[in-house]
Amino acid sequence: MSDVLEIPETPLFERERSKNGYRMNKMAMSLGKPENRAAFIADEAAFLDSFGLGAAEKQAVMSRDWHKMISLGGNLFFILKIAAIDPASMAEIGAAQAGMSQEEFLKTRLGKA
Repeated sequence: MSDVLEIPETPLFERERSKNGYRMNKMAMSLGKPENRAAFIADEAAFLDSFGLGAAEKQAVMSRDWHKMISLGGNLFFILKIAAIDPASMAEIGAAQAGMSQEEFLKTRLGKA
């Protein structure tokens, strides 16, 4: 029996993943300040570079690949700050993370038709 809880198609936020996602989470948390949101909107690539994000992290953020951000160590609490800029709904992010359409996600995961 494994010590780690496994949920199919869901990357778990555990210690190693949190260490890997530190820069991305720090960048996302900084979006709580209006001046950082303005800088992010003005030049997203430069803003991400200022936090030292790697190529995979940068690509995941710029393409709003929520599943990839989480698999790279993004904490949902922090990366939701990115969604507030676009904006994207929690259902949209959940569906993307699960690899489903938003309609399918609402029906199968949340019991909504």
